[in-house]
Amino acid sequence: MRLLIVEDDTVLADGLSRSLRAAGYAVDVVEDGERADAALAAQPYGLVILDLGLPKLGGLEVLRRMRARNVNSPVLILTAADSVELRVRGLDLGADDYMAKPFALSELEARVRALARRSFGSGQSLLRHGTLTLDPIGRIAAIQDQPLDLSARELGLLETLLQRPGRLVSKDQLVDHLCEWGDEVTTNAIEVYVHRLRKKLERGGIRIVTVRGLGYCLERAADCDGASRAH
Repeated sequence: MRLLIVEDDTVLADGLSRSLRAAGYAVDVVEDGERADAALAAQPYGLVILDLGLPKLGGLEVLRRMRARNVNSPVLILTAADSVELRVRGLDLGADDYMAKPFALSELEARVRALARRSFGSGQSLLRHGTLTLDPIGRIAAIQDQPLDLSARELGLLETLLQRPGRLVSKDQLVDHLCEWGDEVTTNAIEVYVHRLRKKLERGGIRIVTVRGLGYCLERAADCDGASRAH
């Protein structure tokens, strides 16, 4: 999952980004409201951590514009401890949760996990496809209940495909979901990650199908017709 942190306190933003990257998330960071608004207009995010006291464009206006564009990413707002009115306005504008500063990093991480779990729908934390399961919150994948040894990029790739089983996902979409700004990840590198992940899934009868010139889809072997497709 790719996250956006909107926070003008560079020390806090750095601490949050380091912690969330260690948990396996791809994280982009911006320090003012105008850059946040531009990022949200250009790129889908799985979750947004949004400070309200921002330069150039306030956090509430960022949130209002985001929802006006029908961007439904979960939003966790950060506010000063005494700004009850701002918290209420943020929730009314479509925020999903809030935290008052200062806060414990462990609590923020737990709230991120809860919002991520909720975004998958029905409170279900596991993604399933045949014998394959993925806990996107705990970052654990398994085939027939046997854990798979996957890198962070392989986990992100698998999560993206599992959210769209049987549907085409282009290389450019995978780059957008897996990579932060500044990452030097090309579509050729995506092919490498797909090749590695494909080999690890084969024993469970799960395969990643290549649609030539278009992208990939995740299907069980028994469901694939193979026409115009190749490994």
